[in-house]
Amino acid sequence: MEIKIIIGLLLFIMIEATYLVAVNKKSLLRLKNVKPIFVDTSVLIDGRIIAVAQSGFISGILSIPRSVIGELQFLADHADAEKRSRARHGLDVVTELQHMPGVRVEIFQDGSKAEEGVDERLLNLAKRYNGSICTIDYNLNKVAQVENITVLNVNDLAMSLRMAYLPGEKMLLELTAKGQDSHQAVGHLTDGTMVVVEHASSLIGQSVEIEFIRSLQTAAGKMMFAKLVDSKKTTFELKKPNIRNNPIARVIKNQNQRKDAYKDNRNKQTQNQPQLQPQIQTQFQPQSQSQTQPQPKNSNQKYQRRNKSDQHEQNLMDLVNKQ
Repeated sequence: MEIKIIIGLLLFIMIEATYLVAVNKKSLLRLKNVKPIFVDTSVLIDGRIIAVAQSGFISGILSIPRSVIGELQFLADHADAEKRSRARHGLDVVTELQHMPGVRVEIFQDGSKAEEGVDERLLNLAKRYNGSICTIDYNLNKVAQVENITVLNVNDLAMSLRMAYLPGEKMLLELTAKGQDSHQAVGHLTDGTMVVVEHASSLIGQSVEIEFIRSLQTAAGKMMFAKLVDSKKTTFELKKPNIRNNPIARVIKNQNQRKDAYKDNRNKQTQNQPQLQPQIQTQFQPQSQSQTQPQPKNSNQKYQRRNKSDQHEQNLMDLVNKQ
């Protein structure tokens, strides 16, 4: 019994090995005419390869190694909900690519698990079959360039397809947020490029006309700097509107004229004030004590009344004595 079981296992292994060899021979015959494009896990999770494939720019065969699908399956069973959802999205992208008309997709049978790592497996397959690697992984991109392997980077493709705005060009832009400095405002182009506008923090939430000054290329992407167009002219037009056809402008003009007249009067008063001071001082100089001290009114009359009363009393006393 044990011998029969061993023989059966050996036969099963031989049949599986011959099947894999036959499948790989068919794939190798196809790969001789067309260079394969080995797809990385990061590209499938990103999903933008669907738009690139629909546009018809992929002329070769998208070869998805079985080890890449195994890594997506491992991540789909992960405890982290974010990694799990991203991995499932990657598996959905593989299915959509397979059912897309005009796109040749094949699953390269290299084993469900790469012992040396998926990145190393992709590098070895690209060297062995003279193919290229489609990835957005920064480190894998650098290693492939060192190994003289052609890399199709979706990020580089997206950045190269962005519209190039030269210094001096103008356009309308909606300002959405504040910049790093207090006077700056930030807007975004249709392709996602960030534009920093100088001296526009008070115009956030509005669409303004800007003029590009310079651009800055960084590892994260491209950033543009701009300034407002004709800001002086707009302020001048607001200060001097059309008075003939606008009644509100007339009221504003009258108010400004009144303010100017009031300012002129104040200036004249300040100029004439030092000349008027001595006159005011002379008018309000302190008077002499005789003038300042108030004299008692009707004092003589009171004195006469007292004398009369005294005489009257004296006369009464004389009459009493005579009697």
